[in-house]
Amino acid sequence: MKNLFKEIRISLAATLLLAILLCGIYPALVWVAAQAIFHNEANGSLIIKNGRIVGSSLLAQRFTGAKYFHARPSAAGAGYDAANSGGSNLGPLSKKLIDDTGQRVRDYRAENNLPPEATVPADAVTASGSGLDPHIGLENAVIQAARVAHARGLGEESVRSKIAARTEGRTLGIFGEPRVNVLLLNLDLDGGK
Repeated sequence: MKNLFKEIRISLAATLLLAILLCGIYPALVWVAAQAIFHNEANGSLIIKNGRIVGSSLLAQRFTGAKYFHARPSAAGAGYDAANSGGSNLGPLSKKLIDDTGQRVRDYRAENNLPPEATVPADAVTASGSGLDPHIGLENAVIQAARVAHARGLGEESVRSKIAARTEGRTLGIFGEPRVNVLLLNLDLDGGK
């Protein structure tokens, strides 16, 4: 019986020590390191305008109206809901996916004044895996430029120069495609951060 109590005491001490180490000290060290090395990223890459948080450069949000660039469609919750991030999980033979994508193609062509046979970039009509991708492809941004320029009363070249200024290259020079952060681009058009 004496051995049993000794083993229980050792087990409780080990559990308490590991709880303090792994639930207190280690997370505190990681937090301090993240704040010191990656302060902006560790705090959500928040964008602040006039003392107010307007979004995160890491998450898409819904923009409506002709004067704004529009993000990719979202399948996250009711749309752009960070608490319900995720794709639609619809397969390529899904009638709902085919119908939704077809409608998005028609809507995109109409809102951007494109002819019925015009090719539409895939990222303009399909949601990303997370449903919260903050970027659109360069081709998608260039197509939207005419609509945005007209709605804002700007020259299309002025809008295209803002697109060029916000274009991010391939990750590490080889991964992905050139892309544009929609929130940052729209903030630039509205007068900056």
